[in-house]
Amino acid sequence: MRALTILIALLIYTIPSFCEEDITLTTPTGNIYGKIFLPEENLPCPLVVIIAGSGPTDMNGNTIGSDYNNNSLLYLAQELAKNGIATLRYDKRGIGKSAEAANKEEDIRFEHYINDVILWTELLAKDNRFTQITIAGHSEGSLIGMIACNKNINVKSFISISGSGSPAYTLIEEQLGRQSQSLRAEAAKINKELCNGRSVKNIPTTLTSLYRKSVQPYLISWFRYDPAREIAKLEIPVLILQGDKDLQVSTRESQKLYLARMLSSYYIIENMNHVLKHCDSDNMIVQMPTYISPDFPIKKELIERIVCFVKQ
Repeated sequence: MRALTILIALLIYTIPSFCEEDITLTTPTGNIYGKIFLPEENLPCPLVVIIAGSGPTDMNGNTIGSDYNNNSLLYLAQELAKNGIATLRYDKRGIGKSAEAANKEEDIRFEHYINDVILWTELLAKDNRFTQITIAGHSEGSLIGMIACNKNINVKSFISISGSGSPAYTLIEEQLGRQSQSLRAEAAKINKELCNGRSVKNIPTTLTSLYRKSVQPYLISWFRYDPAREIAKLEIPVLILQGDKDLQVSTRESQKLYLARMLSSYYIIENMNHVLKHCDSDNMIVQMPTYISPDFPIKKELIERIVCFVKQ
């Protein structure tokens, strides 16, 4: 009987202290779909808009069409709600349920993602359940978020999580350089043309998927932005968070963001990788289970830093 009582107590303790609701953002090119987690008590409360990273990453932090189902952003939203902070996370246009908002790859521009965040903040600012809005961008979402924050009267603060401090073309060249210096050189030539607003017709076979014709307009629009310059423009409180076991974005990149805006709060989280999970190894093979399995919780310190920053 005592064991049953303990089990019931544990079940009650682990019931999530939040509720979930669907929300839709209407745009001229189609609807964008999101979910709000609300604390069950203490409303009104702060709200954090969570922006996913690059590629086909959905609102939960999972890569559509792959085995990468780590639920990192879902867990982030849940943990914040447990701490009295509401969250919005959403499928970016062209991704998941929001696929209809971008039917053609060649029509997508980086500015579309920025404008969508601005529209979300305008919509959420009208909801009296929320006392303030913070934007939190993960990976590429960091750059999207910081630009959307600039001069945005609806946003109180900004959080960069695993965000780069270098322009996208620099990161692409560095990543390719780890595979082959000849690939890096080819990419640098292509990037130079794209940075000058010119598309490139003759792409080496080895780089076709990265620089396919349909994605070049997006790359041209993306390459215009330097994260260090953009974060320096912000006049609101900024929190920069980076894991020291992140194999996709190094601590050097977060340092560039901090040096560009030294009034920011800046923390390197020990043994956190790119998907916000605990890992004490720099070996990708060792880290892979945290990318493909939802069984690993996100780092507790990450939650603690965000909660403290949002509620200050």
